[in-house]
Amino acid sequence: MAAPMKESNIFTRDLERNDDKVLKLKQYETGDVGCVVWDAAIVLAKYFEAADFQYGRFWKGKKVLELGSGTGAVGLLTASYGASTIITDLQDFVPLMNMNIETNKETFPDMDIKACELKWGTSIDSQQFSNIDVVVVADCIYYAESLKPLVQTMEDLCSSGTCVYCCYEERTTDNKPELQRKFLELVGERFTVEKIPLERQDSQFSSDDIHILRFCKKDKT
Repeated sequence: MAAPMKESNIFTRDLERNDDKVLKLKQYETGDVGCVVWDAAIVLAKYFEAADFQYGRFWKGKKVLELGSGTGAVGLLTASYGASTIITDLQDFVPLMNMNIETNKETFPDMDIKACELKWGTSIDSQQFSNIDVVVVADCIYYAESLKPLVQTMEDLCSSGTCVYCCYEERTTDNKPELQRKFLELVGERFTVEKIPLERQDSQFSSDDIHILRFCKKDKT
């Protein structure tokens, strides 16, 4: 559960774009894992400014949905480049996401972004969740009970032209290796999987233990 929004409980992390404009990301000192900006989110956001995405120009006019957004870091980056973006998480995190949207409006007044609740594994029948170009998932492989609902929601959001970008930090403690293995097994049943090599990522914001994967939904034939 997210911590209460008290000024003394909040600190800011800067995410500097390639053009030196800065996204301000508010996060909590204490609370659930979604209350802070994890390194995997920064790595994925910076990859979205790399050559694969025309150094950010790719995003203009695209429709993006981020799952398990927490602070909304990656979705805010795509929105700052002109994507129509929806950042989603459990209801507890919606105030934090909205705070980050408001915080960045002065620097990026034309951002088309909104925050809303989306619980993984539930029915998706809202028009706002249709015609998604890119689904974003950053460091969400954390709880065993959430893996199947997450993969189901990823599949439900994807049409034939949708792709999913998933970034996660490889963790070796407790049950994390098994969670990562199980997640990739579930994904492989429904999606093709491409690993993005380090040389295509941002040269500064990349790491051997942080992986970026691209998923495309398999044809049901």
